[in-house]
Amino acid sequence: MHRTYSGPGGAIREIKLCLLGDAGVGKSCLVHRFVSDAFNAASMPTIGAAFMTKMLLVGEQAFKFNIWDTAGQERFKSLAPLYYRDAAAAILVYDITSDSSFHALKSWIKELKRYGPPDILIAIAGNKCDKADQREVLEEEAEEFANSEEAIFVETSARTNKNVHWLFEELSRNLPQEQVDPPSGRSTLVRPKEAEEVSNKACCSQK
Repeated sequence: MHRTYSGPGGAIREIKLCLLGDAGVGKSCLVHRFVSDAFNAASMPTIGAAFMTKMLLVGEQAFKFNIWDTAGQERFKSLAPLYYRDAAAAILVYDITSDSSFHALKSWIKELKRYGPPDILIAIAGNKCDKADQREVLEEEAEEFANSEEAIFVETSARTNKNVHWLFEELSRNLPQEQVDPPSGRSTLVRPKEAEEVSNKACCSQK
């Protein structure tokens, strides 16, 4: 889902984005690094899904990302389609030190193609590249897989902030163009909101 509305500095594109991947690959850390430029190695596992927003300026275009960070645990996988069904973009995250998390991407992509929008923009992020000495997934192998799925690919590190903002900027640049009036001036960035409460639906799922 993406739409355009007028903001203080011109037209703002609102983008629904979903993060998918196995538990422990660092999805929440990536989002927190992007939204609030913070890293917490001891962050708790996401329950159901968490929601955050962030304004991003790419060139003269302002984007508002509505980000759903989904849980990777098996018991929450059935909830994932609720969040990516009408998403404009999805980031599939794996851990470069975990071969199993990389091979799990095939299952996530299969689910996306089954339940997600046909034109959803996909990015694949190999997280924890700061742990290259523990690597189990070759960058070349992951990039080849991403190319076969026509997905954006990059290795990231939420800990060091490597390529995190580039990932979201690249998603912005590759979103389908809309017929909108050009911004009348530079868009004003808004201070990122803190993480909001987990959705009621997700919370209720564990009862």
